[in-house]
Amino acid sequence: MPSFDVVSESDANEVRNAVDQANKEISTRFDFKGSDARIELKERELTAFADDDFKLGQVRDVLVNKFAKRNVDVRFLDYGNVQKIGGDKVKQVITVRHGVSSEHAKKIVKLIKDSKIKVQGSIQGDAVRVSGGKRDDLQAAIALLKKEVTDVPLNFTNFRD
Repeated sequence: MPSFDVVSESDANEVRNAVDQANKEISTRFDFKGSDARIELKERELTAFADDDFKLGQVRDVLVNKFAKRNVDVRFLDYGNVQKIGGDKVKQVITVRHGVSSEHAKKIVKLIKDSKIKVQGSIQGDAVRVSGGKRDDLQAAIALLKKEVTDVPLNFTNFRD
């Protein structure tokens, strides 16, 4: 039976490259001269450091710009609260989302069932497996999900015929 998986994963290498490029730009920009502005990457967690809230906003802008240039969807970024650390310095934890959350998976399965396309959706951990009788039905399901689900970046993998 033909099937495919709906996942939400970013390319870890492109994320690392975007962070490296952002740090390089921050270190050479005149408005960051003498400041402690930087971005640290640990697994799927970024931490942005800056001297004040305004510079933190500029660091985030540089990061988003580099993500866009590396073709990494910025909807993967989940911004945490801004925390004060010693003196005027601030930091913000930015999480890179991985996997389809359970609420989004339920929404995707409901959308597939309500569409009257002859496919079935089932939640498999942090992915949604969609299976059907014909390849054309699966392609129609992919088109439907691309059109209807806009708040989460989706990838379609493991297409089996």
